[in-house]
Amino acid sequence: AGEGGLFGDEEIRIIRPAIEAARAEGIDASGPWPGDTVFMQARKGRFDIVVAQYHDQGLIPVKYMGLDHGVNVTLGLPFVRTSPDHGTAFDIAGSGVADPSSLETAFDYALRLKASLPNQKAVTP
Repeated sequence: AGEGGLFGDEEIRIIRPAIEAARAEGIDASGPWPGDTVFMQARKGRFDIVVAQYHDQGLIPVKYMGLDHGVNVTLGLPFVRTSPDHGTAFDIAGSGVADPSSLETAFDYALRLKASLPNQKAVTP
């Protein structure tokens, strides 16, 4: 996706070694893939998950393909953070029209991620 280093070497220095490390752990990781087409391939079932390098690189296509079901996960924090992709929806708060399913999905992901961390106990709602 970075044209072999012509537009920066982060893919060679950082991303490719991270993918190789994941593969060494038994994870079927691949890439890097072009951000403008990877989500189309994921929608067709080619990937189980897409890791986007930047907020808008990931959220724009996910929101476009299914705002009601999207959940984003922030990695690299000292705690688990998930969020529904639709945002806070303050404009409809208290109106009785909000659909809680995306929030419920985000909460479910948070519980599953917490349980998968080393030295963590599973949490049940």
